[in-house]
Amino acid sequence: MAGRIAVIGSNNVDLVTNVPRMPGPGETLAGSHFATHFGGKGANQAVAAARLGSQVTMVTRVGDDSLGGDVLRNLGDQGIDLTHARVAEGTANGVASIFVDPSGENVIVIVAGANGTLTPADVDAAAEDLARCDLILLQLEVPLETVYHAIRLAQRIGVPAILNPAPAAPGLDLAQLHGLAWLCPNETELALLTGLPVTTGDEIAAAAQSLFAHGIGNVVVTLGARGARLVTADGVTAIPAIRVRPVDTTGAGDAFIGAFAHFLAEGEAPEQALAQAAGYAALSVTKPGAQGSYASAEEFAAFQRTTVQS
Repeated sequence: MAGRIAVIGSNNVDLVTNVPRMPGPGETLAGSHFATHFGGKGANQAVAAARLGSQVTMVTRVGDDSLGGDVLRNLGDQGIDLTHARVAEGTANGVASIFVDPSGENVIVIVAGANGTLTPADVDAAAEDLARCDLILLQLEVPLETVYHAIRLAQRIGVPAILNPAPAAPGLDLAQLHGLAWLCPNETELALLTGLPVTTGDEIAAAAQSLFAHGIGNVVVTLGARGARLVTADGVTAIPAIRVRPVDTTGAGDAFIGAFAHFLAEGEAPEQALAQAAGYAALSVTKPGAQGSYASAEEFAAFQRTTVQS
């Protein structure tokens, strides 16, 4: 039976420009290509999990402009339950301006728009449906008070919550994360959260373990092309990356988190769920865009067969 995941978070429309290199301050460059894609960390993670076969419901706010309507149609087309996706009257949809260089690296500027209007009351309105889920998935592109409220609600209803603390928020209060089942930062976010060095593997492990004192159950540190580290009370496990030739890394982190949530909700052990998530993220960077690069369960299974054979 498919796992049930609730994503409480953001949606955006990505405005993507390919550039020969990243521009400096005050510099104007001629780009080679422009495209629009559906994005936002919450929506990206929801789509990744849904394409792999999870039953996904999303608690989000869209703009009352044409982009908001486009977002709702896209999420619906992915089979995502939109019962708790509401229109923010008088507010534009969230957007992200993304610049991608020939190596596939990117820089992103986000305008929150309707995402900034998602409130604790929106979470409470979805509580009955949230209680029927296997996991609740959170990010930081909506107001922090809403994230904190969702973590507390998850504890009350007995549903484990995963927080991907991205984009990095200097104001994130670790005391508000008490009882969180999973925290999934990258190494930059881990350093910001803990104030500790993360240069070596031992430092990464020590910084992650320091978070247990704040009542966080488990930590997954994503390391890009170097894989990930699973840090639990039982120890540290290295999760290797899958080597591919990258085309565009946009949304790769969200592919990883969404896939991890999917496999965890299906009952797989964390180590195996993370290994599969690493493969799913690797496959995503071989295609342009965020959601458009996310594979179906069948496509991912075919990719896994080729990696085993190689």
